[in-house]
Amino acid sequence: MKQQSMMDWVLLVGLLWFCPFYLVRGNGSNNNTQGANPRCVEGQKRCFVVPHNFSGFLTAPNNWTYGHACLIFLQKCTTRSTRQEMFLQVENNGESYQFNVTENQVKNDLRLYILNGTHCNTTMFNMTGCVFNHSDTDSCQIKCVQTKPECKEQSYKEGSCSGRSAKYRISITKTSCTCVNCKNPVKTPEKAIHLTQNISGEGGKVDASKAADLMKGMRKMAENLNESSAALSVGEDTKGIILLQPEPEELDGKSFVNVSPNDDMNFIDLEQNLAAFSRSVTIPKEAFAKAVSLNVTTPFAAVLRFFSLSSDARKSIVLADEVVAIELGVPITNLTNPIEIGFRNVNPKTIPTCHSWNGEGKKPNWTSDGCETVVNGDNITCQCSHLTFFAVLLAPPNETISSSDLNHLTIITQVGCGLSMLFLSVALFIHFLYRRVTASQATSILIHLMVAIFLLNLTFLTNSYVAKLKNSGVCKLMGALMHYFMLATFTWFAAQAFHLCLQLYTGGTIQIRYYMLKVCITAWMLPSIIVSALLIAGKYGEQVIYTDNTEDTVTMCWITDSDVHYIVNIGYYALVFLFTFITLIIMLYWLYQFKKVNVQVNQNGKSIATILGLCCMLGITWGFAFFAHGVLRIAAYYIFTILNSFHGFFLFIYYYNTSRSGEINAGVSNLNSTSSTSTLKTSLKSEENPYNNMSHQMINKK
Repeated sequence: MKQQSMMDWVLLVGLLWFCPFYLVRGNGSNNNTQGANPRCVEGQKRCFVVPHNFSGFLTAPNNWTYGHACLIFLQKCTTRSTRQEMFLQVENNGESYQFNVTENQVKNDLRLYILNGTHCNTTMFNMTGCVFNHSDTDSCQIKCVQTKPECKEQSYKEGSCSGRSAKYRISITKTSCTCVNCKNPVKTPEKAIHLTQNISGEGGKVDASKAADLMKGMRKMAENLNESSAALSVGEDTKGIILLQPEPEELDGKSFVNVSPNDDMNFIDLEQNLAAFSRSVTIPKEAFAKAVSLNVTTPFAAVLRFFSLSSDARKSIVLADEVVAIELGVPITNLTNPIEIGFRNVNPKTIPTCHSWNGEGKKPNWTSDGCETVVNGDNITCQCSHLTFFAVLLAPPNETISSSDLNHLTIITQVGCGLSMLFLSVALFIHFLYRRVTASQATSILIHLMVAIFLLNLTFLTNSYVAKLKNSGVCKLMGALMHYFMLATFTWFAAQAFHLCLQLYTGGTIQIRYYMLKVCITAWMLPSIIVSALLIAGKYGEQVIYTDNTEDTVTMCWITDSDVHYIVNIGYYALVFLFTFITLIIMLYWLYQFKKVNVQVNQNGKSIATILGLCCMLGITWGFAFFAHGVLRIAAYYIFTILNSFHGFFLFIYYYNTSRSGEINAGVSNLNSTSSTSTLKTSLKSEENPYNNMSHQMINKK
């Protein structure tokens, strides 16, 4: 017998002495035994691998000291093609051994003992642990490799795995052990399906309602699909993928990715590779399990990316004009492990916020409920607890403020509005209890203005609490009410200015029949027509106030269409402001002329008070909203908030002071006195028109 053959027999006998193995098969020519070969390796926790010049399998019985195990002789520099996914394969390049192992072997945490030499036996190592160098003598080198911790966390390396069918490749030298992941995480769909369904809308955009109908039909498509996956395309810009899950007991989470924003969608199993992809959608195992529990016979996931989806009523800005839709066949909500939609290297210019739409209605109605926004540099991740349509909405430029400024403005507003409501209540109580019968026309107009501001403050303070109810119908009603009282306040500003001008023009005596009734009907009915039209058009809903911290955004019930906001609110007040400002200039001119007539009286303080009172009655302070741009934006916010939240308080002070001196009309009647305020009639019943006397004096002077 040759020396090499003798050494082989010595090794074999030593191994048989090492533990009582039973020979399962060798390298014979009987092909009938080939089907049983993998059973020695399959499901094992320990395998003893002997790289040598012949191959064979030995198994140990269950009553062996170390449990059931497998002894494998593998030929050096040999690969096997028969059922190779279940075979260990070994290659020797002279300095190291390369073992190709399967994914299941790593998942089962297979422990490999590599025996190289001619005199290996049980005295050379302890099998209770896995030490890389158990023995390193000339006659026997024993290496131990724990496959799962060694290979599981390794990333895919394409250059080291080209042409290899094995999932993992372990390289063992005398001093080290390395594992390379040859499992390409990116899997392409098995076939391509082009859907002929028409989803086009106006202006070349994708019709949102048609897109929702398309997603609802994914369940039927999955039930009729023969392949396990398919790439989907609709028209030119809409692409996606549908993937069938295996049997329910084998359900697992899935990730869908795009290498580049415009690339086709593929799917992967390993989440740690998501950072390399520009877009990703990860659906947890929990979502598939819920779908199965809701009687989905064929578990599947369909993910489509819609570009240029029709805009919502607010004309919201959508990041990259990209909307992601996810469908599992049934509504999935309240996930403890949220789905994750990743957008990488997007560089948003303004504050991004993740939103979803439930697919109902002709236009999207985006809401941030159930979604968290995680921003990390140029990367955005949406974590949502439900499945539907998703998009990242961007705050319009220059419409975000810092979180601290928002908190400060909120506190100022709450204190100011609360204080205004308190003092307005006192003023209204006094008026209706003592002065309602004797009130002049000017007093009546001022009281109506107070009522409008009181109700505006009330709806404003309760608005955020109503928004938190997440009831769309109630929120729309609240938004409409607050809008109505704001427009009514603007209209009463204009009515006040009109009354002052008419007083000056008529010399203090207005002869119009049913004058107050006509003023009241106009001031209260005109805003109701505008608000009713907007309510019917569905222009009210949730509005988000963005800050530099996405977690501190505030939701309120208001107009959702920015164009309507600018046209109706800004445009309406601009007309009112123009009229009231001209009225203020006219009044200041009259005051100046009147002061020239009464040069002997020093009334600078009262003149200033009169001017401030006029500004308050005419709503001039609301004009600071026009300066809320550029570098003046934050300063204008603070000035606007302070003056207008305390507007009711200022009106109370004006009402109280003018009532005491009989100056309720406009606060300038005291200027027609030739001596001092002590000569004024201070009786509450004395409510003469100040413009009458002032007008007569100006006429006589001329």
